[in-house]
Amino acid sequence: MFKKAITIGTIAAMTAALAACGGSASSGSSGSSAAQTEAETEAASGSASSDGKYTVGICQLVQHEALDAATQGFEDAITDELGEDNVTFDLQNAQGDSNTCSTIINGFVSEDVDLILANATPALQAAAAGTDSIPILGTSVTDYATALELSDYNGTVGGNISGTSDLAPIDEQAAMIKELFPDAKNIGLLYCSAEANSKYQIDAIREYLEEDGYTCEDYSFSDSNDLSTVVTDASKECDVIYAPTDNTVASNTELIANITEPAGVPIVAAEEGICSGCGVATLSIDYYDLGYQTGKMAVKVLTGEEDISEMPIESADKVVKEYDEDRAAALGVEIPDDYKPIEKSE
Repeated sequence: MFKKAITIGTIAAMTAALAACGGSASSGSSGSSAAQTEAETEAASGSASSDGKYTVGICQLVQHEALDAATQGFEDAITDELGEDNVTFDLQNAQGDSNTCSTIINGFVSEDVDLILANATPALQAAAAGTDSIPILGTSVTDYATALELSDYNGTVGGNISGTSDLAPIDEQAAMIKELFPDAKNIGLLYCSAEANSKYQIDAIREYLEEDGYTCEDYSFSDSNDLSTVVTDASKECDVIYAPTDNTVASNTELIANITEPAGVPIVAAEEGICSGCGVATLSIDYYDLGYQTGKMAVKVLTGEEDISEMPIESADKVVKEYDEDRAAALGVEIPDDYKPIEKSE
């Protein structure tokens, strides 16, 4: 979902690089160039395995509810279509470290996997930097133009990359804050500054909130080490806190709740997992469904049914208004009837 913790110098020129697919090698003989072009075309289109069996590498940034659900949905969609015996998943978790994402991707490239799932933005960035031939599908990524620094993005990345976006409508999230907290004055915007897609959401919702007359203040942190201090400050100075789809926030909801709940400050979150951990309400997608949607795209790539370079980025089919019953009651927040209570596991 969500995070840009590494800087990829080559991404700025990515569109050209993906189209060329290894341009420096094309300076060889005409025969080599022709062979290379054929190989690149097969890689981009996802030509079918000769024996109908596939190996899929999955790089997941960190373990938390949303990303776990997306990975599970992805695997289920592929096995439902191709059968459990015909696909091998190599699932590796980077434990929140972007450099580890690069190491994982390099391993997948060495193994020559048939397709890579990049679950969250740093995984996508590492995959884009690691290979321009193996098909890459991203998921839990908010905005591909921001993640990949694309200046001419039109909904299709091109080259060997496509995927799904987890962005719920920002204007509707702002409207939710206005609906639930019409008398609030100061809105704190909590996010990790190392996550580019979090900043993208913060900048977008600020415009809507300020139009509604709220005063907005950024409360950014570089990593989990200074999160406690930043949340404490936000809880003292704000009426409501907004949290985007941010991996660091999602991995530290208990810490956040332990500060905001005693202070009586409600959090409106951009996804269900964060809301369940520390929030009051959310306009959320279903990450399992998003992963399943991505898995269906993967099947089309693996079997050669579609060319990944021509596949537009897809978005979640629906969003749902949800709330945490216990936290809403404890903070005295009145929830309208069209909100669905979040179901929590025992």
